[in-house]
Amino acid sequence: MSSPSSETETHEVTLSRDEQWTVHHVLATRIDDAIDANETPPEWAIEAFEALESGDESGTFTGRQATELAAALSDYLADNAPDADVAHGTDVLDRLESALESRA
Repeated sequence: MSSPSSETETHEVTLSRDEQWTVHHVLATRIDDAIDANETPPEWAIEAFEALESGDESGTFTGRQATELAAALSDYLADNAPDADVAHGTDVLDRLESALESRA
């Protein structure tokens, strides 16, 4: 039996409003930075942004989106993020990592 690919498996991550704003900021920054560099924004970031903006309290991310988002959050948190974002971002990062570990 084969495991689902990271493009088809999904992870539902419940996010508070403040956590949504932190993730929104990280994704919007990633997309804007690519546009500012005259590059195409990463597809995973656009799709994760759309999943976040779906309007419910949880984001459903593919394995790849969850992996990339976890890396982007980790980078953001390590780069002098505001204290409030550190608290919210760390909580989201922990949940993403737990969800990703559960698939292994």
